[in-house]
Amino acid sequence: MPMKLSQIAAALGAELRLAGPDPDISGVASAAMASSASLVFAEDASALPAALKSAAAAVIVSPKMSDAASGKSLLVAAQPRLAFAQAARLLRPAEPTSDIHASAVIHASATLGQNVSVGPCAVIEAHTQIGAGTSIGAGSVIGREVKIGSACRIYPRVVLYPGTELGNNVVLHAGVVLGSDGFGYVRNSASGEYLQSPQQGRLVIEDDVEIGANTTIDRGALEETRIERGVKIDNLVHLGHNVRVGHDVVIAAQTGVSGSSTIGANAIVGGQVGIGDHAHIGEKVILGSGSGVLTNKKVKGPGIVFWGRPARPLRQYLKELAALGRLGRASDDQGEE
Repeated sequence: MPMKLSQIAAALGAELRLAGPDPDISGVASAAMASSASLVFAEDASALPAALKSAAAAVIVSPKMSDAASGKSLLVAAQPRLAFAQAARLLRPAEPTSDIHASAVIHASATLGQNVSVGPCAVIEAHTQIGAGTSIGAGSVIGREVKIGSACRIYPRVVLYPGTELGNNVVLHAGVVLGSDGFGYVRNSASGEYLQSPQQGRLVIEDDVEIGANTTIDRGALEETRIERGVKIDNLVHLGHNVRVGHDVVIAAQTGVSGSSTIGANAIVGGQVGIGDHAHIGEKVILGSGSGVLTNKKVKGPGIVFWGRPARPLRQYLKELAALGRLGRASDDQGEE
């Protein structure tokens, strides 16, 4: 639903500078794709000319760029990219009205809050609790005694194993599997056979977590796996049993975290990172793409970037690469002689 630019400014706490009448804004866009009802942003001076030349009704800029911007209405915000994302959320189309599809299978003992939507062929098993305003996508399976908070968005083909708990405002994209058994086995030294260790703990996903498509997270073995508030996980990530991820962590695609490892609050984990079991990643650590953290390793240092396999501080890693390069060139020179 369109909003006046002044309404958006008030909602964001941004300064409004009108270059004409207060325009109606129906959505956000890039400078190249903007229409006369769009809102765009310019995060730095290099992006400002394109934003000002675009068809957009208004531009979000930082205070230091506001004097250089003219000819368009402005929203002045300390973090233009953040304000742009907040505006996009305000302008997002309303979710479809709630309904229960005729083909959905819902156990009589399940409890559904107000305005819950359940898609075609979804299955909700016994003693499950689903909070108000939550939507369950087509073909999803919600196991026994699962607890789901309010305003959650569960896309098609999601599977929640029995006993899994979700907080409020959780988003699970298509194909997510939560609460499956961890990869824990005991080997019989006499026969060579493997017997599964008990996998009877639980999985807790706290408020405002978003989990990408086809990501899987195991429940605890005897205790719990926990993903704390505000964590954002990309597609195709696997987290093993007893893993704990602190609040506001970001994990990129194709990362694997082995059992009983922890990731501290506000850490950033790049794509294709591998973390061994019982490892600890400290708060605000940054693991570059493709890094590897060994079993039982502790990686600490707020704001420090780690890279390589095994992961070490970026400066050290680059020095080692340079040294290897020099050795390689020296070897080549000797061969030419």
